[in-house]
Amino acid sequence: MSLVDLILPRLGESIVEATILRWHKKPGDKVAMDESVLDIATDKVDSEVPSTADGIITEVLYKENDVVPVGAVIARIETNAEAAIATPASASAPASAPVVTQPAPVEHEEADVLEEVPYTPEEKEATRQASSGVRFYSPLVLNIAASEGISMSELENIAGTGQDGRVSKKDILNYLKNRKVAPAVVAPAPSQAAARPSQTEVAPMAQSQPAVPVSYSGNVEIVEMDRMRKMIAKHMIDSQNTSAHVTSFVECDVTNMVLWREKIKKDFEKREGEKLTFTPLFIEAVIKSIKKYPWLNSSVDGEKIIIKKDINIGMATAMPTGNLIVPVIKSADQLNLTGLARRVNFLANAARNNKLKPDDTADGTFTLTNVGTFGSIMGTPIINQPQVAILAVGAIKKRPVVVESEQGDSIAIRHMMYLSLSYDHRIIDGALGATFLNAVSKELENFDINRSW
Repeated sequence: MSLVDLILPRLGESIVEATILRWHKKPGDKVAMDESVLDIATDKVDSEVPSTADGIITEVLYKENDVVPVGAVIARIETNAEAAIATPASASAPASAPVVTQPAPVEHEEADVLEEVPYTPEEKEATRQASSGVRFYSPLVLNIAASEGISMSELENIAGTGQDGRVSKKDILNYLKNRKVAPAVVAPAPSQAAARPSQTEVAPMAQSQPAVPVSYSGNVEIVEMDRMRKMIAKHMIDSQNTSAHVTSFVECDVTNMVLWREKIKKDFEKREGEKLTFTPLFIEAVIKSIKKYPWLNSSVDGEKIIIKKDINIGMATAMPTGNLIVPVIKSADQLNLTGLARRVNFLANAARNNKLKPDDTADGTFTLTNVGTFGSIMGTPIINQPQVAILAVGAIKKRPVVVESEQGDSIAIRHMMYLSLSYDHRIIDGALGATFLNAVSKELENFDINRSW
């Protein structure tokens, strides 16, 4: 028999920790290779952790709702593999004369510990790596630091408990809590000594008032937010506190695009095996416009503008629970219409069936949300941090509109749609925001009805 460590796997470039939602196995249960052992959640997506060996779960090292760093040992599995050498060695250790007849040297104590806890050397190695080189900070930590006015030099001095000494969300929140409390510890001036005690006594009372239970009058139902809804609420508030939101609108005639899709959608599905929705057509127009105005595909780091060369388009997707998630089409500008349709359908189905992987929601540079799916003609979307813009497309409606031509003006029934762009006014002024929005509109209005896919 031998023990195999089950390690929390890497969950994406920017994810350094995860919360354990539910254990499917408990100590004593049999588990097969690749069988799901537990469910975990990050700040982006839920996923399963499969077993890396056949055997029996002998130990579970974390409880449900615990926050665990990536790379940590979370359970141990006893396999059927023979440990022919290890077993005699461990059995003979107590029989060695030096250990029995004299105080055990420090080296022997450390050796015993390493045999019992195989992952300890890995943690020590991680600590050594953290002490040399540049520290890594997740986007979540950087966003909190920016919103709270924490400089990079100050961030470097925060002790980290994450993998490789990284600063986790818990670390920075604890630091902020202590930083805000710290001024109250400073000794008061002699002339104000009498006044200080009463002020420090009032402060805790004021802080404790929100904890008083609130009563609700009338016929009400109280529903506790689920974990994802709480995260969405926090992300939305953080985004509003980070970016200076401005929203511009434009009306768009998409008649040619609608007629073209209606004409080819059956042949497209028959030949490609995929449904052709409007979403890949919208994304195609967004990509062409981003290439003309790359600042819309950027992020802000203090007083620096980081223009992203990769165009990774996020698509807001509704889940069966009513929550929203934003899977990302990586390198979308490298895909043709068929490739975009495949990725859109794959990610949408994975989101609706809770099959997204953490990497599927990472590294987005621009987001598209289709508020028209639910009948809205327009919306004012909130920026998906750390991006600087998000485009909302409304419902397509037939309306009588004035059509200009060389022969004169006429009234015709056209397929009309509103586009709305929310952007970060810190770096995108109204002129650039409106210009980009009109560029997307023109791409859709000038759709070539005779094009192939």
